[in-house]
Amino acid sequence: MKKYVKILPLVALFFAFSANAEVALQSNSEILGKWKLYAEAIKLDGEKKAVTTVWDFKEDGTLLTTSTDSVGRTKEMKITIKYSIEDGGIKKQKTPGQEKYESCKVIEKDNANMTLKCPFTYFFLTKL
Repeated sequence: MKKYVKILPLVALFFAFSANAEVALQSNSEILGKWKLYAEAIKLDGEKKAVTTVWDFKEDGTLLTTSTDSVGRTKEMKITIKYSIEDGGIKKQKTPGQEKYESCKVIEKDNANMTLKCPFTYFFLTKL
């Protein structure tokens, strides 16, 4: 009985870590193409803010973001930034023209959906 009591917390700890296991990308071929960024959140299970953006991962290491202004002031804005696959995650430029990067980890991914955890934001994407 004492063995089970000692092992039980270890098993619970294992499942807690595996629930948020990351997906390690091997190359950019796994994310190439257009992804609709439909929501972002501060916490994975927190309130999601709806957004209207398309991320187009290009083979040459550029990410074209196309955002639609829901209020209609600017209609559409396109920004191209650099990205690469490093240590199983996505390293992307924070601001165009500046060499500051942020690393984003892939929390979940299948053929149709992907969830990224960047330093301060979770991004929820679906493949177009």
